[in-house]
Amino acid sequence: MRILLADDQPKVRQAVRLLLEQEQGMTVVAEAAEAESLLVQVEQAQPDLVLIDWGLQKAAGAEQFSALRQACPHVAVIVLSAQPGAEEAALAAGADAFVSKADPPEQLLAAIRSTG
Repeated sequence: MRILLADDQPKVRQAVRLLLEQEQGMTVVAEAAEAESLLVQVEQAQPDLVLIDWGLQKAAGAEQFSALRQACPHVAVIVLSAQPGAEEAALAAGADAFVSKADPPEQLLAAIRSTG
């Protein structure tokens, strides 16, 4: 599975990348640190899955998330967030799954496997 990581925190991207690199069949093909470059990264990397920080989308507005879904409807999207209450909003916006940043790593891996 080809995965794009989108989070404005380098340490979060690094930790998730390390986790995914240990899993067979999962490859991080690109990273985005801001919402403005996300669509370009998705179009260039052609991932199967986008792991995106919900806060990254809020910075650019809900229309950015909608634009991602419209431009790449085949791409699975899992939203990550530390914000309480973000799950309902993310799923309502079209995310395929939601994982809290406070959840154990196994929760994220299970969500990824369920989308593949």
